[in-house]
Amino acid sequence: MQLPFNQFEQYIDETILKRGLSYFKKGHVQEPEELSPGEYEAIVEGTEDYTVQLTLKNGIITEYVCDCPYDMGPVCKHVVAVIFHLQQDELELNKKTKRAPKEQAIKPVKRKTVAQQVDELLEKATHEELKEFVRDKASQNVPFRNLFLSSFAQHNSDESKKLYVKQVKSILKTASDRHGFIDWSASRLVGNAVDNLLESAQKQINNYNFKSAVFISTAIMEQMTEALQYSDDSNGDIGGCVDAAYEMLFTIAQEQSSEEIRKLIIEYCFTSFDKQIYLGWDWHIGVLRLAALLLKTEEETERIFKQIDKAQRSDYEREEAQSIKYNILLKTKGENAAEKYLEQNITNSNLRREAIQKALEKKNYEKAISLAKDGVNYDLKDKPGLAKEWYDWLLKIAQAQNDSEKIIEYARFLFIDNFRNEQDYYQILKQHVKTEKWNTFVEGIIQDIVSKKRWLDTGLIASILIKEEWWDRLLELVKKSPDLNTIDHYEKHLSKNYSNEIVELYANGILKYMKNSMGRDHYQNACRYIRKIIKLGARNKANEIISYLRAEYPKRKALMEELDKV
Repeated sequence: MQLPFNQFEQYIDETILKRGLSYFKKGHVQEPEELSPGEYEAIVEGTEDYTVQLTLKNGIITEYVCDCPYDMGPVCKHVVAVIFHLQQDELELNKKTKRAPKEQAIKPVKRKTVAQQVDELLEKATHEELKEFVRDKASQNVPFRNLFLSSFAQHNSDESKKLYVKQVKSILKTASDRHGFIDWSASRLVGNAVDNLLESAQKQINNYNFKSAVFISTAIMEQMTEALQYSDDSNGDIGGCVDAAYEMLFTIAQEQSSEEIRKLIIEYCFTSFDKQIYLGWDWHIGVLRLAALLLKTEEETERIFKQIDKAQRSDYEREEAQSIKYNILLKTKGENAAEKYLEQNITNSNLRREAIQKALEKKNYEKAISLAKDGVNYDLKDKPGLAKEWYDWLLKIAQAQNDSEKIIEYARFLFIDNFRNEQDYYQILKQHVKTEKWNTFVEGIIQDIVSKKRWLDTGLIASILIKEEWWDRLLELVKKSPDLNTIDHYEKHLSKNYSNEIVELYANGILKYMKNSMGRDHYQNACRYIRKIIKLGARNKANEIISYLRAEYPKRKALMEELDKV
């Protein structure tokens, strides 16, 4: 969440606020560095030293990050301490200092930003000093060397993809354990290191050095795809690098660069597909999609058609390959040839969407309805989610025809089935059902939802009650499933009129939760809900719960510690 700089106290939990103020007053905040206008970084000392970064724009703290492990709320005490430091003059706060002695502690009018300090040094350092610095760092620091070589690749007469393959392999080797495996934490380090190469590739694109960017991108794609076989990429750091490199190639292809670059990329796409470098991944089809952008000759077109015919290993591959071929035909053979191919492969969901959209644009509603209904019949058994999409198309067709009866029929079906699409089916129904019939209509929807007996029905019914502002019925619904998450989710809708009832629900939920939960994480969670009770104005009830928990679980030391913090 964003925080108003001058009113941040109103948006932060009181306990966190107090701890942050205490840290500030005890002098745990080192003088923040202004990295660039409005961007600050500071070290906050505690059990360990943590780095806080925050961005201030137009009186709003738009971003704030701390590398501490706190995850019980949006803002930690370290961030708060830094904000207090930046606001100390405005708030007239006095703090202990960890800076220089008194005679040196005169505050400068304006500290230079890091960027300004760097610019000043670059102006003053000699050419030889800078060269010596780069040589020294490049010989000792592998990440720096890789970044330097990729950033100035256009000046390297020996530049090739092999140069960057070697760099990526070096990064991967450094992160691997003795068995050659890259664990979860090391994968993140790999991602960060390769991000530097990606940044270099982006700079090459910005400077129109497309050849260098192609070499960097293809090297990253190949080596990082291979690395997925021997790494824990739970966070997507490695796969994300492949995606980013692929997107860069796409960007270059769309830049309409030279014929040399076009041939370089399209040949790479054909070769990597034939060698099955990305087999089993989306990028296997992706290189054909990329090649399709760059086709110029009949020979190239025939070559990609042969490769498309080979790409039939799964339903996904088949449908994607057919979609690529359809677009190629549209571009090279014309609309009639493409239309014929589309009709021959209408079971392809991508092509069916295209056909329905075209029929709608031509106002050929009969054909559009036929295609959508055929899709329902074809996909209902094996792909029910896709069948609902065809119902959504039927709704769009009815809307184009302004057919209220069909609009209500399809919107009602899709709402009850909880199909999530870009349309608000409930609002569509409200616009088309007559006002005097609306309440009866809604009750009928609720009964139909209840009769289905699905786990998601409570949330769907609750959404109706919220839209209609039937708060008494929403409260009764929450009482039927009074777990803490449910109470928390609907509190904002009920606290205004039913604060006492919500407090009782929270109280009972906390006691029940504590019977079956042990461990500091669970105790912190329970205390979070106790704080919610306090915020609802029921401090006495919160004290009762705290007293009960202390008496009931006196040997749970961690619980006692967390209760002390409430």
